[in-house]
Amino acid sequence: MIIHITKISVVGSHSLELTFDNGVQKRVNLRSELYGPIFEPLRDPSFFAKAFVDPDSRTVTWPNGADFAPDFLYRMESEEVPANSITA
Repeated sequence: MIIHITKISVVGSHSLELTFDNGVQKRVNLRSELYGPIFEPLRDPSFFAKAFVDPDSRTVTWPNGADFAPDFLYRMESEEVPANSITA
């Protein structure tokens, strides 16, 4: 099954709440994943906060083209978020 992200909310300097197209909601902290040239700008919380759902790839993306595969985000250790707690 291919999974996609339908909604995101920035909830910390390097954390996101994500809603997947199967209804699962998770909170992930990406701080430890922000290495390498494409991800370096995301270490700045103000740039990280510019995250959005790309309508073509249907995953979280940033203005510099950085993104994470939705299945990677889905498999990350996280707490599942109760339904209706994500607002953005």
